[in-house]
Amino acid sequence: MTWYEAQDDIVIPLPHDFDIHINMDYLTREKNELLYEIDDGKIRRAVAIGNTMFLLQISVIDNKEMVVEVLNEDKPIERWQREAIVAYIREWFDLDTDLTPFYDMAKTDPLLHTPAEDFVGLRIIGIHDLFEALCWGVIGQQINLTFAYSLKKQFVEQFGDSLEWNGKQYWMFPSYENIAQLTPSDLETVRMTVKKREYIVGIAQLIASGDLSKEKLLNMDFKDAEKALIKIRGIGPWTANYVLMRCLRFSTAFPVDDVGLINSIKALQNMDRKPTKDEILKIASPWKNWEAYATFYLWRVLY
Repeated sequence: MTWYEAQDDIVIPLPHDFDIHINMDYLTREKNELLYEIDDGKIRRAVAIGNTMFLLQISVIDNKEMVVEVLNEDKPIERWQREAIVAYIREWFDLDTDLTPFYDMAKTDPLLHTPAEDFVGLRIIGIHDLFEALCWGVIGQQINLTFAYSLKKQFVEQFGDSLEWNGKQYWMFPSYENIAQLTPSDLETVRMTVKKREYIVGIAQLIASGDLSKEKLLNMDFKDAEKALIKIRGIGPWTANYVLMRCLRFSTAFPVDDVGLINSIKALQNMDRKPTKDEILKIASPWKNWEAYATFYLWRVLY
């Protein structure tokens, strides 16, 4: 059973290896995040299901059940809409991945055994929308995380949709349909470089034309999907693997040149210099098929 109804709420049974507190720590790492709100142990987020925007409130009971309440709808929610909400949340929290093989591998790995033990129950928190994932990858290129979040905030507030509930605005990431109709100069109120604005409009237009879609990429094997992403202007190997990891859910995705990954390995190995790419690949050889999770757990070490 992936979910059931309790009065008007949606209840999603959770896998045994899930810890909401560990995942909340990840979700609250950046104060400038505006696509969801966490308040008193509850997560609120606006999502679009078809043509309707729902404000979801998520709470967790004893790490066993996730309760989802729709805050902004008085009329009954149709079955297909409930199914879509459940699918969105299961993907966001990566609830369909069995982490047992990862933890079994990590137990004997010299680098991963401590992070895997310290953060047991952490999931790769995903980005459902391909356009959002690609934009976030582009926005974050060659700048620090704090500045990247401030740019995302500007972009979302100027071009995204929102709903109001109890006097607060709840934002959604701009849609590719809207951005595809703009020019890079229309985005100049966001303090991004001209190149980044060009990349974002170009990506939106590729998706709008049907040449690029999440479905097409998911029907490819990992290498073909990686190549298809790298062909896109503005998308290099790091951004491609970031998207493959957080949006397309390829567990083999491995952003090997990632600064956070490099710094985490350096810290855990007590190195006085950065590890080389060859050294990282050698360290990562036992992580086969779990490179994305290994990376996510090593990032967590730095928070």
